[in-house]
Amino acid sequence: MIRSTNRVLQSSAVLLALQLATPASAQDLLNKAAPQKGPILLTNATIHTVSDGIVLGGSLLFNKGKIQAVLAKGEALPQEQGAPAPQTIDLGGKHVFPGMISAHTQLGLIEIGMVPQSVDTDELGDMSPEALASTAVNPDSAAIPVARTNGVLTAGVFPIGGLIPGRIAIMQLDGWTNQDMAVRLDAGPVVSWPSERRRRFRRGPAPSEDKGRLARQRQQIDDAFTAAKAWSTARTADPTVPLDIRHAALLPALRGEVPVFVLANTVEQIESAVRWGVRRKLRVVIVGGHEARGCTALLKQHQVPVIIDGVHRLPRRDDVAYDEAFTLPRDLQTAGVKFCIGTGDEYSNDRNLPYHAATAAAYGLSPQDALAAITKSAAEILGVGEQLGSLKAGKDATLFISDGHPFELTSKIEMAFIQGRKIDLRTKHTELAKKYRECYRQIRGK
Repeated sequence: MIRSTNRVLQSSAVLLALQLATPASAQDLLNKAAPQKGPILLTNATIHTVSDGIVLGGSLLFNKGKIQAVLAKGEALPQEQGAPAPQTIDLGGKHVFPGMISAHTQLGLIEIGMVPQSVDTDELGDMSPEALASTAVNPDSAAIPVARTNGVLTAGVFPIGGLIPGRIAIMQLDGWTNQDMAVRLDAGPVVSWPSERRRRFRRGPAPSEDKGRLARQRQQIDDAFTAAKAWSTARTADPTVPLDIRHAALLPALRGEVPVFVLANTVEQIESAVRWGVRRKLRVVIVGGHEARGCTALLKQHQVPVIIDGVHRLPRRDDVAYDEAFTLPRDLQTAGVKFCIGTGDEYSNDRNLPYHAATAAAYGLSPQDALAAITKSAAEILGVGEQLGSLKAGKDATLFISDGHPFELTSKIEMAFIQGRKIDLRTKHTELAKKYRECYRQIRGK
């Protein structure tokens, strides 16, 4: 992807930073997981299916990257003629969970934030719906192993910058190439819905100027969809009409095949974005949704889901409760609005996703619903619910094994599989810890 500005080296300091950003210091040097060679049976496990409750002392069979069966204690293993005997792993009561999904992130698009040449999040200009985030994801990003070592195995990767910065990709967090990692290359376009600037101490543009800017930018977004529809109609009538990749990129959304992910936080933003989507007959997903509790009736009426952009946030205003962000998932659940939970933080902190859900559980959301908010619901909202998000026959064997619930800080992820491939859970953090423990051991031994 092209950067939003023409970034050039300005000083020897930047040159030095680039020299330091070598593969040895800024890249994941671990090998990618090999394909699953044969069936694997996890036995004597506490299986958190998410979709069908918890199975105590159960077994889970997967082969060729897919879950074959989830079995209750004592239930017979299905026999397939000619199939090899599965490798059996006795978990001794440990927990099996579906891989968690970071629903809104720039994971893989940024390596070192202070080095512009390693930041690949946006294109030139305000309108670039043709840009695919998947093409810019770095499979060797050092941040990817850090996320998956805490159970985050899939990510909804969003481009940013401009009014329509591109289309999101659903990526599994292992693979040699972008294609290997892709669960869905094009999950839908992103729209950054313009908002009013909050004026404090009379700074910023006058209200009339701000309203004019708002109207112009929102009209630009609407015009892009209008032009795409007109181009499609013309090309259908006359196949000789030249291909326009910018218009073509919006057609799946116009046909209702994929949602439009609208970045919006304030009540005014959310309400205007939803009404725009309803008028255009688009499937809108609100991303951010900080003030979504103020328009739950509208969201429920039009079945608009929300990707909550982080629970660990301070209140947006002085006149709201301190736990405004903590209780938002509970309030959306009570109102009947479909939602999932993201981190709302830097890509490097995607590993904290389970703790956002844990906070929501501590503030009124049931633990089962909190777990679903970072697995099943996230997969459904991102359009990959048939493959991911729960442990069920036919779904991808993307799961992890831990010695406790991932909401607990003390729990350790012991094994992880992505489409049946066993993942190396080492990171730079774990290797540096080993290195310096060995250093202290040698010092003490002198």
